[in-house]
Amino acid sequence: MGNNDSWQSETSNVDMNGEQLINNTNVGAFFESFINQSFCESLYSNNTLVLSEENPSGYCGPVADPVACWPPTPANTTAIIKCLSELYSVKYDDTQNATRFCMWNGTWTKANYSACREIIPVELDVETQATIYFVGYTFGLISLSVAVGIFIYYKELRCLRNTIHMNLMWSYMLTYTMWIITLISLNASSNISVPCIFIITLLHYFNTTTFFWMFVEGLYLYILVVETLTRENFKLRIYLLIGWVVPMLFIAVWTICKSFISSSDDPDNTCSWFEYHLVDWIFQGPQVTVLLLNLIFLVAIMWVLVTKLRSANTVETQQYHKAAKALLVLMPLLGVTYVITIWAPTPDPSSKNIFERARAVLLSLQGFTVALLYCFLNTEVQNAVRHHLATWKTRRSLGPNRLRSGSRSKDWSPRSRTESIR
Repeated sequence: MGNNDSWQSETSNVDMNGEQLINNTNVGAFFESFINQSFCESLYSNNTLVLSEENPSGYCGPVADPVACWPPTPANTTAIIKCLSELYSVKYDDTQNATRFCMWNGTWTKANYSACREIIPVELDVETQATIYFVGYTFGLISLSVAVGIFIYYKELRCLRNTIHMNLMWSYMLTYTMWIITLISLNASSNISVPCIFIITLLHYFNTTTFFWMFVEGLYLYILVVETLTRENFKLRIYLLIGWVVPMLFIAVWTICKSFISSSDDPDNTCSWFEYHLVDWIFQGPQVTVLLLNLIFLVAIMWVLVTKLRSANTVETQQYHKAAKALLVLMPLLGVTYVITIWAPTPDPSSKNIFERARAVLLSLQGFTVALLYCFLNTEVQNAVRHHLATWKTRRSLGPNRLRSGSRSKDWSPRSRTESIR
């Protein structure tokens, strides 16, 4: 009984459900080659001897499979060992357990390693980029909401130019909202097929509308500065058609094509529509096209601006300063920041990580930059806010004075004296 107690204390203890919990560190040892049966038997020779004396006809002997050595186990008992931590340079979740059942006749069932899942390493830089995008999009969503509220509240700001700005801001807000919903949905649930398709489709649609509204901004400025004679031919409904309806056509074609393509070999993949496929160029191609057109608009607009600055009698440094300032204002609006972030360096990992972080900062702050330049720093908007704020302060300060003056007039009037007596 001394040997039996020693074996029980070192290798296992049987719970109330007949499961044998293996605690010996040798039992959980995994090897990067096929384990030999003779080695497994010699490893547990003493344990087998003790168990054979205690249960001569009711136990399973030690057995080796391609992954582990399973110790001798009493009949009708489930052997439980720790999952391997690494095999063939692949890391697994060693906090879980593998199981194998010893049947009543002393034979083993098939080992169950389903709980031993592979750990997919997530690069720290990817998490950093995701954090940058989340913070930038959230901050942009708040600033854009305030800017849209200002344009809606102050009626004197309602014009075609500000209406285009407001539609661009709505597009950014919807894109950021769908991006945050997508991130939360992918992390919160592992079985979302139909909601995934709906969310990803809306995400691509609103993202495409952002590009097309930037194109509308460039087209409007081009018509305003260069083609002044065709200004009356472009009404708001045409801009609305370009900004909201045209992207819907591209996304509809993409949705139809995507539905006939299996972009993942795993049928249980949660969101295969999020994976890249060549059909994605159905909406990515128009995005690149409108960016190139905006570059053309930008060059033409800057040429006209520089020409007008040269015709004026100003100092050369002031001319370049104004041109640079105009360029800085136009770049976020026309989406040029997307152009300079299309290509990323690949040879040097460190430089690639720096570039990826810089791109995350530029893209996540795009909406905030638009709200800042075209609302918060806009002179027209600032004047309107100052005027309404001054009017509110004046009404607040004059209100009590008017009441006091009104009470004095009542005191001097015969009617007020009579009412006071009553």
